[in-house]
Amino acid sequence: MIELIIPAVVSCVVAFFTVYFMTPPLIKYLHKKNLAVKDIHKPGDVMVVRPGGPAIIAGIITSEIVLYAFLQMNEILAILITSFLAFVVGYVDDRKVMGGWFKPLGLALAALPIIFLGTYDSDLAFPLFGAVQIPILYLAIIFFMIIITGNTINSIDVANGIASGFMVIASLSLSVALFILQNYEIAIASLPLIFVSLAFYKYHKIPSKIFPGDSGALTLGVMYGAIAIVGQVEVIAAIALLPAILNSFLFLASVKKIVDHRELNEKPVELTSDFKLKATKNKKARISLVRLIVANTPLSEKEVGTVIFKLALFSAGLAIITAFMMEFRI
Repeated sequence: MIELIIPAVVSCVVAFFTVYFMTPPLIKYLHKKNLAVKDIHKPGDVMVVRPGGPAIIAGIITSEIVLYAFLQMNEILAILITSFLAFVVGYVDDRKVMGGWFKPLGLALAALPIIFLGTYDSDLAFPLFGAVQIPILYLAIIFFMIIITGNTINSIDVANGIASGFMVIASLSLSVALFILQNYEIAIASLPLIFVSLAFYKYHKIPSKIFPGDSGALTLGVMYGAIAIVGQVEVIAAIALLPAILNSFLFLASVKKIVDHRELNEKPVELTSDFKLKATKNKKARISLVRLIVANTPLSEKEVGTVIFKLALFSAGLAIITAFMMEFRI
């Protein structure tokens, strides 16, 4: 354990400062190229550049390369390559709006390094009653989990700072769970995700200077999913993501098909005259977590974010409790 301290510290420092220092010049470059979108939750024509994915993936690649130099583990390679492939999928979608089929198919292909490198265990661990052996079915779970984690973080990117802030909380609980379960190497490999998300949050929080875009959100979500698979904490990871999973479920249940949200015209929330978010009365609009949060009373964008972060903290707490249950078989 002691020998892992230096790799952990170095990788976290590299992850944080790579994103921290790379994002401002990226913002300037995107402004110069006029790659900006309207911030729909702000009065007037407030334009915010996107995507922040290049800074996020740079932080992930540099930090995980540092870890691989120390630990020489295939699991680290699997996390790194899978995250990079997710970035490529997201970046293509950032530059050109693809059909609803594109991201699930692309993320399924991104999951292949986990399989080819043999960095998974086909036993699915549950609290209370232990592991279930599902060697054939587990291959499908790998694809399913990478697709779900990537798209859920993408779907929770609904307002300034939410996707990156949510990932700080969820990934922190995942790292804590891995330490509790004494999977120290993967716990160390998961730490850069916290610091990449934290560094990006500085520029993504209200008022956002940059949006992560699909390339950023998919990269964060897929890295999270890859860590969960190679660390054998799939159930714990799903619990920590419950608010984002609920948001995705509400989207699919109301739309009833796989489609990119940018292809939908009806918005689930509207702006009031004092620039608060309120639930739309349009019955054709999709249901979302934000729409449920503001169903009773309009809230400011910051207040909505606070509610989502509270839900994230609650789910993170449940995930950590689950880790203790699995370790000590409570």
